[in-house]
Amino acid sequence: MENRYPVVHHVLFWLKNAGSEQDRDQLVAGIKTLKQIETIKEVHIGVVAPTEQRDVVDTSWGVSELIFFHSLEGQEIYQTHPVHLEFIKNYSHLWEKVVVYDAVAV
Repeated sequence: MENRYPVVHHVLFWLKNAGSEQDRDQLVAGIKTLKQIETIKEVHIGVVAPTEQRDVVDTSWGVSELIFFHSLEGQEIYQTHPVHLEFIKNYSHLWEKVVVYDAVAV
C-alpha cells in the first residue's frame, strides 16, 4: 500500500488553562486556519480521547494537530508560510508547551 502523504507533522499542545473549553476551542479554530496553506494535504485536529487509562498512554496534553504533506519540501514551506507565522503570533498565548513529532513513511 502506497502512502498518499508520506510526511506527517504531529503537534501536541499543552494549554496554559488546561480546563478551559474556551481556550481549547480558540486554539482549534486557529489550527483550522492552517488549512489555507497550499502544501497541506490533510489536517486532523483532536483532543484527548476518553480511552482506557494505561501506563503507556499520555493524556497530559490538550489539543493535537496532525498534518500530512506530499514532501519534506511542502513541510518546509509550511514552516515559514505567513499563515503559519500568523497562527503562532495569534494563538501562542494559549499554550505553555508544544511538542512536535515529524515523520516520513517507510
